[in-house]
Amino acid sequence: MKKTGNARIGGHGGSGSRKLYTRVKKKAGSIRASSRRWLERHLNDPYVHQSKVDGYRSRAAYKLIEINDRYSLLKKGQKVIDLGAAPGSWSQVAAHIVGSNNKNPSVVGIDCLYIDPIPGVISLEIDFLNEATSKKLLDALGEMPDVVLSDMAALPTGHRRTDYLRTANLCEAASEFALSVLKAGGHFLTKVFQGGIENELLIILKKKFKSVHHVKPPASRAESVEFYLLAREFRG
Repeated sequence: MKKTGNARIGGHGGSGSRKLYTRVKKKAGSIRASSRRWLERHLNDPYVHQSKVDGYRSRAAYKLIEINDRYSLLKKGQKVIDLGAAPGSWSQVAAHIVGSNNKNPSVVGIDCLYIDPIPGVISLEIDFLNEATSKKLLDALGEMPDVVLSDMAALPTGHRRTDYLRTANLCEAASEFALSVLKAGGHFLTKVFQGGIENELLIILKKKFKSVHHVKPPASRAESVEFYLLAREFRG
């Protein structure tokens, strides 16, 4: 895996060679037009190409890299919990930056989906909303975390309002968890979707942290309603 930091990806991807635009041909009885457009966008996404070059499991790695480049969220020696970790790209980035290894792992990732093993990362396959989860996370980490990361989103149902409400519930749960486990001076980064809850959450976080930032990293697609709230220096 390449060294993280100063992530900048141009229109032709990170490999240095010009890439031709890939089109998905329309065939009778094949995938829907919306699915075809999504597939074309994915195949031609420079972040997708670069993630393969750098050995990351998804393009989402660059969202965390870009946020960290700007705010220095992650540092050597920190303890980190990664919520909604599958397929594992944020855990990969975190483990590399904080110096986690298999002998002394300092990153714990959790998801309801299975995560293939990642060097330096303890992965738990469990529903975050399970009442026993908080204890299991802290037991796995061995102490309270310096950083809680959450890129959680509900598995899509196809109904936009339902998906938003389910993701908002996860965001609230992640925030409550972070407030209950973070060390004093710790940081919390969470994904939110535009739609109302972010304003309520912002009020809560501003009371509990020294500073709170709205962040939409370049790797977050312009048309997406997602952005991130970064709360720094937990008051304890």
